Amino acid sequence: MNFSENISIFATIWQKRLTQTPKNNSMIEKVTTQESLDEKDILILRTLQQNAKLTTKQVAAECHLSLTPVFERIKRLENEGYIKRYITVLDAEKLHKGFVVFCSVKLSTINREMAQQFTEAVRDIPEVTECYNISGKFDYLLKIHSPNMKYYQEFILNVLGKLPMLGSLESTFVMEEIKHQYGVVI
Repeated sequence: MNFSENISIFATIWQKRLTQTPKNNSMIEKVTTQESLDEKDILILRTLQQNAKLTTKQVAAECHLSLTPVFERIKRLENEGYIKRYITVLDAEKLHKGFVVFCSVKLSTINREMAQQFTEAVRDIPEVTECYNISGKFDYLLKIHSPNMKYYQEFILNVLGKLPMLGSLESTFVMEEIKHQYGVVI
């Protein structure tokens, strides 16, 4: 078997695994049972995750359920925090922010105060669209959108580089986006 055949088999196995329903996947069934979500809740969440712009009436029709129970379930799912918010996904390329960089950051010193100062500073920087506290060689991973390399260079020098707690950073430039999934597999 050659490399491409192995990849094809691997992809087929994972595709089947990801499309299994909770009935066929004991791990998902266990989690949903513990969290008091039933199959109808899961179906509503999947439907909204595909298109949050649907009206309650459309969600009810899509899920083959009646309107009032769907409305009540959606409100409960929102109140319990399963649905955090509804967003519109914009095209970064069309908005001239398609130059994506993952920036690994190491703080000069690790302590609660420095970490808090860094996270507060990052929350106020619009170019940073995601920030994760990570383990390993670096302390944080930032996802940064900018129009081009020159802009990113100025951003490093005039924004991140001015943060007093910054020890070092390493930039990884995205050449092509292969997969970007906004949802969670449920």
